[in-house]
Amino acid sequence: MKISWIHPVRALQAALSIVVLGLMSYVSSWWSTHWRQSSPSEINYLIFAPAWTILALAPLLLIPLKYSHLQDRGLVKWALLGLEGMTMLFWFSGFVALGVFLSGRICFGMVCDVARASTAISAVSWLAWTVTFVFSVIGVVKGGGMRFGKTVPASKEVDMHQGV
Repeated sequence: MKISWIHPVRALQAALSIVVLGLMSYVSSWWSTHWRQSSPSEINYLIFAPAWTILALAPLLLIPLKYSHLQDRGLVKWALLGLEGMTMLFWFSGFVALGVFLSGRICFGMVCDVARASTAISAVSWLAWTVTFVFSVIGVVKGGGMRFGKTVPASKEVDMHQGV
């Protein structure tokens, strides 16, 4: 099977998720030790979105690679599309909410820089999810399912060499 362009994009989505998870965990930890209270929901939401993404990437990668016969079935095709769409919306709402939260605050220091960087990285992650979601919708609407690359057909011909 040929590796398509979607696999590097999925790796980028996973890497961005891990980075945002680490950065926002740092911000949440700082907030709860400095202010001695729970971190705001915008920060907690951007801890949830990468954790959700890591869980969502498992079926989005495994079903097309290992169980490709299932991905053309109606329910599985639409479930994968819904999973990808939900993940895209989680990233969008997360980076917008944190951006609005940070714009209304007097914020300086390293923790604010980390929160701003996490907002920017979350926007890039949302863009990556939007690209894969749009191509998934196009594939499902055309009736081909969520196939992102052409598979190499198995050859029916057996090539035997002398001495084997």
